[in-house]
Amino acid sequence: MTGHRHNRLVITTPEGCRFSLLLAGPVSRFMAWLIDLVVVIAAGIGIWRLLGEVLAFLAALLGEFVLAMLLLLNFVLWFGYGIALEWLWNGRTVGKRVLGLRVVDEHGLRLTFSQVVLRNLLRLVDMLPMLYLVAGVSCMLSRRCQRLGDIAAGTVVIRSPRIGRPDLRDVLQGKFNSLRAHPHLEARLRNRVSPAEARVAAAALLRRDSLEPEARVSLFAELAEHFREVVRFPEAATDGLSDEQYVRNVVDSLYRARKGT
Repeated sequence: MTGHRHNRLVITTPEGCRFSLLLAGPVSRFMAWLIDLVVVIAAGIGIWRLLGEVLAFLAALLGEFVLAMLLLLNFVLWFGYGIALEWLWNGRTVGKRVLGLRVVDEHGLRLTFSQVVLRNLLRLVDMLPMLYLVAGVSCMLSRRCQRLGDIAAGTVVIRSPRIGRPDLRDVLQGKFNSLRAHPHLEARLRNRVSPAEARVAAAALLRRDSLEPEARVSLFAELAEHFREVVRFPEAATDGLSDEQYVRNVVDSLYRARKGT
């Protein structure tokens, strides 16, 4: 279940865990777009320098066909940039990463590829008539600061602060974490899990004793399934772990610093 409170999107899981996402405003989103625009222009200039002579020769030889191909290349470069990075970087582009923004599903679920494609293709409408005027008006009128692409795709853009460190000593103290035997997969886990997802898992561990047994089992089964999909650890690292133990290990990997660092 989702709700809205001022500049935050509040999400409540079926098990009663609540977390809020700080929504990004139109100004920060526009600044991120400007950074991405510079990146795309720089990439286009680089491609032109590498292939300029070849393209000029083909233009002289084939004329309008090459011009059409150049327009198609510009389209692929701009829209492919947004699609590729938002999918590979878990909702971020270079501009969003610099400003601490992230695209997420409006219900707190993991982004799907179809959502990423749809919100980026609808930039064609959002950028009209110039400088994203349609998108700006939509963000101002939307309670969740969504442009038309976000509304159609079911996404929001949030400000994603660094993961905080809740007091998990009682939960994690003296517990062996089998995931630490695979530091490269731990690093991948930390890169792919959003702060909101980490807070939900930590909150579940801190509140586990207050949950009804059935709700507790259901909640940790859902969380464990989600994190297993994010990063697949070898069977040797997870064999014999209950869902709750697996989530505890994930939280330990997300929050606790390694010795000597």
